[in-house]
Amino acid sequence: MLARYGGDVVLRFRIHQKDEAKALAEAVNVLFLDVWEFNTEWVDIRLAKDVIPSLLGLLPASLQKSHTPLMHDLAQTIFESYPSLFSDVPEQPSHHTHRGFTPSLQKTPDETNIFFQQYQPLSVILPWLRLMESLFPTHVRLINIGITYEGRDIPALRVGVHPTNMEKPMDPRKTIIVAGGSHAREWISTSSVNYVAFSLITEYGKSKQMTKLVEDFDWIFIPSLNPDGYVFTWENDRLWRKNRQQTNLRFCKGLDLDRTYGFEWDGHATKSNPCSESFSGEGPFQGVESSRFASWVKNETEQNNANFVGFLDLHSYSQQILYPYSCSCNLAPPSLENLEELALGMAKAIRHVNSEKYGITSACEGSVMSNKKGRKDLDIWPRIENGGGSALDWFYHEMNVTYAYQLKLRDTGSYGFLLPSKNIIPTGKEVFAAVTYFGNYLLGDKGIEVSGMEGKSIDQVAQGAISSQVSRPVSLVDVESLPASVLSEILDEEDASEELNWELRRKR
Repeated sequence: MLARYGGDVVLRFRIHQKDEAKALAEAVNVLFLDVWEFNTEWVDIRLAKDVIPSLLGLLPASLQKSHTPLMHDLAQTIFESYPSLFSDVPEQPSHHTHRGFTPSLQKTPDETNIFFQQYQPLSVILPWLRLMESLFPTHVRLINIGITYEGRDIPALRVGVHPTNMEKPMDPRKTIIVAGGSHAREWISTSSVNYVAFSLITEYGKSKQMTKLVEDFDWIFIPSLNPDGYVFTWENDRLWRKNRQQTNLRFCKGLDLDRTYGFEWDGHATKSNPCSESFSGEGPFQGVESSRFASWVKNETEQNNANFVGFLDLHSYSQQILYPYSCSCNLAPPSLENLEELALGMAKAIRHVNSEKYGITSACEGSVMSNKKGRKDLDIWPRIENGGGSALDWFYHEMNVTYAYQLKLRDTGSYGFLLPSKNIIPTGKEVFAAVTYFGNYLLGDKGIEVSGMEGKSIDQVAQGAISSQVSRPVSLVDVESLPASVLSEILDEEDASEELNWELRRKR
């Protein structure tokens, strides 16, 4: 790692003018730079220290001093992201049998589950998935989504309990996909999929709320849509992003899988540059894994009576909940109000876990600077990367999945893709809260149910009671009709100001 990244840094640029955005986008393309993250406020770029003068030479004077370093020792941060031989697993009393993977009616503290103490390689994840299937055969099944470019399976857990009354013809089974790892280096997305799957699986039969979610939906948990790339991040290059598919340039492998889907594929900008981190191939669905995934989804719909009603695509980083469209900021989804309502509810569910705040916007507007004058008069500045061909847009538009989101998880840049393992459980809890809210919303329970609160704290029960009085997440149109006592419990002063301002901007 020292040899590969010892001379690299991550710089954050803050863009204030349209010409700055254009110049930075062109410089990134010319110098083949690795863009870590870009949103409405900043752009993070990894580059070698000796390339910095070349980059600054391509930028206007206003940007040459408008940047700050995020990581001074990138190689050490990378090293620390791998599991330690001496992990900080809490010691267990000698008389206590570890219950990390055993189906017990007692709650198992997350801190004692060694699987979530560190990030896990695919060679550990696969046996763990098999273990989940063998320990919980009543509602868990290990399935294969397809085969990768290098011949690996794309494993997934199907979690759900089907009705036993076969006399009546079965309606299409409502199905929700929770996927991670499209970009190989985003390890927190893979660990979060596993955490949510484990939480839902082990809470079945204990919590009325979770039991209902398992009985009313099939849940498809895909830890990594890019197993080849994920393995490569463990064995060769921690910061590898794409899949491992051969391109027309022998020394530049890989496609950005989240730019290879068929809806509004826009690979013309990167078609001649396979070395680009966002290379989307020479045509739609050229990415092997995205093609196999799409074929599996269509087959489930046409042959296996599945009705996909939700898609949650986990990524990192920047703490945002993004809804369609990614391909264009000028397209507004027909179900915009519902998408925003549910996104706001998920963000609030996340905030109640660890007080972490997630932004809410469209996938396009969340990854581009603009004049922020409102949607009608929005002046979009040049994008750092194209946004066409995303899984988010394809599921929403082509597969008619009404509730499709991309969740960009922790953090906001202190570690980026190299989030320390101590964040695995806190982030997992946040995502689980969002997924639980998501499922309840689709069931028509727009608040937090009071039933199934056994073992919860008084504050949690009170919060559930408060939420049950509200038929949907608080929006501008609800405020006047809510009792003051309820409103004060749901929104503290800071959040009330922030969320009402967000609603005002949306209504313009």
